[in-house]
Amino acid sequence: MAAMPPSGQMATIAPSLAWLGWAMGTSDATVVGRRGKVGLAERVAGIEPFQVVRIFERARELEAEGRHVVHFEVGESDFPSAPPIIKAGASSLEAGHTGYTEGLGLPALREALAARYGELGIGADRVAVTTGASGALNVLAQVLVDPGAEVLGTDPGYPCNRVFIEAAGGTLRALNVDARTSFQPTAAMIAEAWRPNTAGVLLGSPANPSGSILAPEELAAICHVVRGRGFVIVDEIYQGLVYDDAPHESALAVDDGLFVVNSFSKYFGMTGWRLGWLVAPAWAMDGIDRTAQNLYLAPPTVSQHAGLAALGTAAEAVHEERREVFRQRRDQLLDGLDALGLPAAHRPQGAFYVYVGIAQTGMDSGEFCRRLLEEHGVAVTPGTDFGRYRADDHVRFSFTVDESQIGLGLERLEAALRHWR
Repeated sequence: MAAMPPSGQMATIAPSLAWLGWAMGTSDATVVGRRGKVGLAERVAGIEPFQVVRIFERARELEAEGRHVVHFEVGESDFPSAPPIIKAGASSLEAGHTGYTEGLGLPALREALAARYGELGIGADRVAVTTGASGALNVLAQVLVDPGAEVLGTDPGYPCNRVFIEAAGGTLRALNVDARTSFQPTAAMIAEAWRPNTAGVLLGSPANPSGSILAPEELAAICHVVRGRGFVIVDEIYQGLVYDDAPHESALAVDDGLFVVNSFSKYFGMTGWRLGWLVAPAWAMDGIDRTAQNLYLAPPTVSQHAGLAALGTAAEAVHEERREVFRQRRDQLLDGLDALGLPAAHRPQGAFYVYVGIAQTGMDSGEFCRRLLEEHGVAVTPGTDFGRYRADDHVRFSFTVDESQIGLGLERLEAALRHWR
């Protein structure tokens, strides 16, 4: 899941019924009628709800009843946007910047984003500011995917990717990945999976839900396989949240012909501002411009002015301090899970997630998450939110709560495991 809004902004629709439906193993999609019954397009039936939304809503119900819940489920930083960002947004409104901007974004912001790629020599004319990373992925799907084409992705992976591709008339064909390949595809897997109607590859690095990073040499090999046959998109939304000595450069350092997606949501802590960007080869920019204009006219103006401040020195210092906090939280959570006999399926090198195997508990991920929340007040996300491959054997923990909550959550998890045995 890309992000969850704060509790005060979450729109809830019959949460008790939604929770009941999930607990019974049904999906909202099963009650969507065909055209002529309730008037919804048939494609809506294939759009599955986020289980994490249902967990979040149920957790809020429990809290409203007076119970305390540890929130490991939410894929959103618990830090508010840095003060320089908020100040810039307010100042832009006071200055009357409330109209449309250019479809590809403010020229000054495009210049500033291009500058982030340093010696790679990315020009501002190759940067498009978008309505979040989701806006960027949706635009690229419309620009690059013809009806009937397929795009190779990963399972587990970010679940909305399938919807973006299908909205363009294509199909996302998932490649099963696990700890043996660090939850990333290999060049050999892509070469074997490639078919005449394959249009390209969609990757995530760091990835959701595993936090894994695609090694530069493997990315180079993938680009070699795909070159001249299709496109490669790399979702780098968590690129700023990289830890230890993991590769920190953009995928553009490996191949200048890639399509790269990024966002102000995660590292910059601006989920609610709905601001992202993409970098594309020059030949694709006109199509991106025309498509973006028709999908959303222009990114939010106030958010773009705030984004300029997010790239400044003062805000960058705040972001780096917070990145170190996330690293410390990751280590605390990893050590605690190890001690409980629930080690990470892969040690996360980036993002703020730990993907954990739970087959040894004798429960599937849905039952594990339901019981952990209802009986012990700990909310985590089932692996079924991220695909089908071994999804029932895994859950995702987000380390987006402070150290005291992580400690309390681990204590409750220990009690749960002891009770269930």
